[in-house]
Amino acid sequence: MTPAAPDSSTETASGEVDHIVIAGMGVEAPGGIDNLPAYWSALADGRDLIGRFPRDREWPLDELLALDQVEGWGAVRDAGGFLDGATEFDPAFFGITPREAIAMDPQQRVILRVAWRALEHAGINPATLDGDEVGVFMGASISEYGPRAAEVNDLSGYRVVGTALGAVAGRISHCLGLTGPSVTVDTACASSLTALHQAAAAIRGDECEWALAGAVCVMGSPAAFYEFAKNNALATDGRIRAYSESATGTVWGEGAGVVVVERESRARSLGHRVYGRVLATRINHNGKGAPIVVPSASAQERLVRNTIAAAGISAELVDVIEGHGTGTPVGDPLELDALCKTYGDPELSTRGPRLGSVKTNVGHAQAAAGMLGLIKLLLCGVNGQIAPSLYADDPTTATDWDATTLRLAAKLEPWEACDGVRYGAVSSFGVAGTNAHGIIAMPVLEESNLV
Repeated sequence: MTPAAPDSSTETASGEVDHIVIAGMGVEAPGGIDNLPAYWSALADGRDLIGRFPRDREWPLDELLALDQVEGWGAVRDAGGFLDGATEFDPAFFGITPREAIAMDPQQRVILRVAWRALEHAGINPATLDGDEVGVFMGASISEYGPRAAEVNDLSGYRVVGTALGAVAGRISHCLGLTGPSVTVDTACASSLTALHQAAAAIRGDECEWALAGAVCVMGSPAAFYEFAKNNALATDGRIRAYSESATGTVWGEGAGVVVVERESRARSLGHRVYGRVLATRINHNGKGAPIVVPSASAQERLVRNTIAAAGISAELVDVIEGHGTGTPVGDPLELDALCKTYGDPELSTRGPRLGSVKTNVGHAQAAAGMLGLIKLLLCGVNGQIAPSLYADDPTTATDWDATTLRLAAKLEPWEACDGVRYGAVSSFGVAGTNAHGIIAMPVLEESNLV
């Protein structure tokens, strides 16, 4: 079956579908991971990459870890998914002065080097792009890094760009000399897939010939832990148990990921590998009704159905779903309800798609969560294996598993292709009500050493 994808592709002169594809990847994740082989190894082995709070960021850890002594506040465990190299950066390599580098939000520094790696992975020399009309679409959220700009300090004069959210994408464009659209996207936890959605639209609309899409999260302060401690929404044991009966809340994390996006005809002509065809991406909003932070199963269901329709394939072809899976007792059952009605309907198929969440390995990387999940999905496709989701051996009883073909990915297992293609999906839902979903077709690659 050859899917038609009107929202993320065009037709060639011969009438063939010219899909928008992913031709390269770069990643940085907790546990000291800064390359694709290490990331895949951790995922395939089902490793827990959660660690202690960093001791080199001058965070008020004594207060933070004692918040449960304050009436109405929950406990904060000494646990999170933190980047080992968040404080490391080579400014001279990117033509940035040391003083300016110190004033830069670490998110700008991390995404810059991850974008460089993604380009190299695609076989593109980043140093040769000066003046090229390449798009840059990056997801990011405010990080509260450094001193306030409204005071006299050693970083004054550099803070206007150093703290600007727009500079997350702008730094990449400036350092590489890229002249296409340069946009930082903030739809909270849906930012990654929103950035991919916008990059695909820009290529399709001829705003740029190709683009970088990605996202980053480096916490400049532990603000997210304070907020969720007040809401009693943090995991009591410091672990995200997505879709599990033992889930008690989320755990915050960090990370970054970038993918190279272009038309398939361009990738083939330049000899780039095609890791995945972006059959369709869609975004929507919950609308009014429940409080803004409460997910909507009906909105998620509408989104998934619209994405499947746009992809032009049957839902039964999708074997692997990289879910949002924050481990919250409210959010996970609502997400499962939407997925069971769309991908797990027994009347559609008895094959049973596998569902997992990379958050169980690395924590909830917020704006970058969806990109870490997308790259996980692509690596599963490359390797022909479904990576396990941690704690999947204890599925929540809030879902009637006998009434759905959906199953949690509890172990590493083979992923068989369908006519030379593996189909997967990825979801991200933002705390401000934005939802994002994408469907990816991954052609079987015969070459070795792909990552």
